[in-house]
Amino acid sequence: MASGVETGRITTDIPARMDRLPWSRFHWMVVVGLGAVWILDGLEVTIVGSMSEALKPNDTGLGLSSFDVGLAGAVYVAGACLGALFFGQLTDRFGRKKLFLITLAVYTVATVLTAFSMTPLWYFACRFLTGAGIGGEYAAINSAIDELIPKKYRGRVDVAINGSFWVGAAGGALLTIPLLDPNMVDPAWGWRVAFGLGAILAVGILVVRRHVPESPRWLFIHGREDEGEDIVRGIEDRVARENGTSLEGVSETITIRQRRTIPLTTIAKTVFTLYPKRTVLCLSLFIGQAFLYNAFFFTYGDTLGEFMGVEQVGWYIAVFAVSNFVGALALSPLFDSIGRVRMLTATYVISGVLLGITGLTLGSYTAVTLTLMGCIIFFFASAGASAAYLTASEVFPMETRALCIAFFYAIGTAAGGIAGPLLFGKLIEDATSGGEGISAIALGYYIGAALMVAGGIVAAFLGVKAEGKSLESIAQPLTAEDDASPSDGGREHQHA
Repeated sequence: MASGVETGRITTDIPARMDRLPWSRFHWMVVVGLGAVWILDGLEVTIVGSMSEALKPNDTGLGLSSFDVGLAGAVYVAGACLGALFFGQLTDRFGRKKLFLITLAVYTVATVLTAFSMTPLWYFACRFLTGAGIGGEYAAINSAIDELIPKKYRGRVDVAINGSFWVGAAGGALLTIPLLDPNMVDPAWGWRVAFGLGAILAVGILVVRRHVPESPRWLFIHGREDEGEDIVRGIEDRVARENGTSLEGVSETITIRQRRTIPLTTIAKTVFTLYPKRTVLCLSLFIGQAFLYNAFFFTYGDTLGEFMGVEQVGWYIAVFAVSNFVGALALSPLFDSIGRVRMLTATYVISGVLLGITGLTLGSYTAVTLTLMGCIIFFFASAGASAAYLTASEVFPMETRALCIAFFYAIGTAAGGIAGPLLFGKLIEDATSGGEGISAIALGYYIGAALMVAGGIVAAFLGVKAEGKSLESIAQPLTAEDDASPSDGGREHQHA
């Protein structure tokens, strides 16, 4: 079938039926099976940050310099950007489930290969492939989660799940403490074992993920409405048995012109011409949070080791990570109650201002007080950064969802996540060789602060009030009949 050619026309109530479901064990399975990928990402990033010193010796490590450590972070992020774009368009074309299984497999193989690195080049190549798997996961998983979670819970669930990155970060930091202790583990093997642990967790996630169904929303748009109907009926039966009551009926329907595939030209036109304000919004949010996190966190272990003489950075990173997860978990319900726009603005501006203040007073901190300040800043920043993924996932039409997530993740992360680690790695190296001390890296803090505050201001003016609304009403599907779409439209001039 030619790309974009109409294959049928149906009227369905599947979105309304999925949105009216009460919370159930099925939704917990979705959260665990799909959301656990952020734990893997947190584990990966933290291991690299905590292992920076272990990778530097020529005999037991790989002979990396401080700049190489920053480069490894940048290579990982570059892989994530390209992986998100590559797998993102495949997710919209071939379905959520196929891709969230494939991308997890890519991650698993690549992280095992990282453990067997013998040269810096091998290590960089494996970091790129690991990042590609994780980047693909972001696109496939965020789109699947938002299409399977009821509208009432979508904001808090998405923010909390994205925040679970820090569960992996805390776990990774604590695991590196014994693995980096030469009295417990041979230094030549400790960092290799740490990378191998990620693969073990990935296999466990794969077992649960096999039971997560394809998105019924994706199925009915791509001419497979019978499969979608079977999945929804099965979920409804399971939920009804669990609650011991029958589910109420729904009256809202949507008429869809079905397509096998949606041309990339149509997707590009949607993003840049139909929703230009939402495009600016998402770019601002992603660039701000990506620079803030990747610049600060990828090199945090190096900062503590180089300037403050900390030998076991794992304890500090674990405390920092816990505050991030607590922030996302505690603030996530407010994105559904107070609203997306107010919470995005508040979390971005507060964290940006606090980071700027930290940069101005950087020379006065100890390892403990710097970590404490980081905990306060990122308590707010973690919720805002998590909500950036929620925003990109819910404010564009369903046919473009995975690729839009991938696009904004790639552009924002390339700007912040590649430039950030390289800049900080260079600043640390120059400060160390020039004897300027920790104050020399304040420039990175100022840039991150400015970008976060700017993202918050953009959210205040261009944010979308998506709380409690169906995905189809926030952004009308490209294949929907105009006269049969949900009553509140979903075009940008009405919502942004």
